[in-house]
Amino acid sequence: MEIDLGKVEFIIDRYEADRGLLISMLQDIQSEYSYLPPETLIRVSQRLEIPLSQVFSVASFYRAFSLKPRGRHLIHVCLGTACHVRGGKRILDRLERDLKVKSGDTTEDMSFTLETVNCLGACALGPMVVVDGKYFGKIRPDGLEKVLKDYK
Repeated sequence: MEIDLGKVEFIIDRYEADRGLLISMLQDIQSEYSYLPPETLIRVSQRLEIPLSQVFSVASFYRAFSLKPRGRHLIHVCLGTACHVRGGKRILDRLERDLKVKSGDTTEDMSFTLETVNCLGACALGPMVVVDGKYFGKIRPDGLEKVLKDYK
């Protein structure tokens, strides 16, 4: 993927290169590229005149940011207590097997990134899976194919 640093410059300019808005800038950059490419972090560091280590520290601290390329579709599997008790781990195992990817990684064809979360706040509907922000509750391993068919 080609990184257009002009887009990064536009994002920084939109926030008037205000260091206090670093997180917002990084969110917008990630929205543009689906992750935070290294060259974008370098440009932000240069423009805001702050150490690259500080930009990297913020980008790596927050779980919402990714320093690795993500797939076109993001799958979150809840492994909080209620979802775990109701089979969340079986859901994760099935997705890892079917998609041939481990949690935290992206499929080879860049279609899916699989991640786990500790709670989605819908414990009564567990186990929960979220695909691109759409919630699927009381999901069973044999129901995953139906959930993912629209995303393949």
